[in-house]
Amino acid sequence: ELGIPTANYPLEVVKSLPDAIQPGVYYGWANVDNGPVYKMVMSIGWNPFYDNKEKSMETHILHPFKRDLYGCLLKVCIVGYLRPEENFKSLDDLINCIKRDIAQAEELLESNESNKQLKNHKYFLDTNCTNNAKTGNGTVRDDI
Repeated sequence: ELGIPTANYPLEVVKSLPDAIQPGVYYGWANVDNGPVYKMVMSIGWNPFYDNKEKSMETHILHPFKRDLYGCLLKVCIVGYLRPEENFKSLDDLINCIKRDIAQAEELLESNESNKQLKNHKYFLDTNCTNNAKTGNGTVRDDI
């Protein structure tokens, strides 16, 4: 529907998030199955446009994957906060805002040396993560 695929964490992972992580849009780095590290934008919250009843954590990785990510290990490093969660009057408004989020994330990750260095953090090299980091419904969803 949006043309912006997301990989989604299972509900138990979302429920385990620290209270300090407020609903909103974040940016940072991500990798899948210990592969290359890519830029990402993540929505954490209830997605008011879709009137979701459960909190979700959906990651848009800025890389064109040619497969779905069902059951893949998804690691993310949240670098910063972009904006609070909000509702939109139309689908086009939502899509345009997401595109602005992506552009802002790319700029922030490229323009700040500290942010760029996190791409090479040892966390992405650790292969001993737990299974609860695997994507939940497993698909790269096309709705954020």
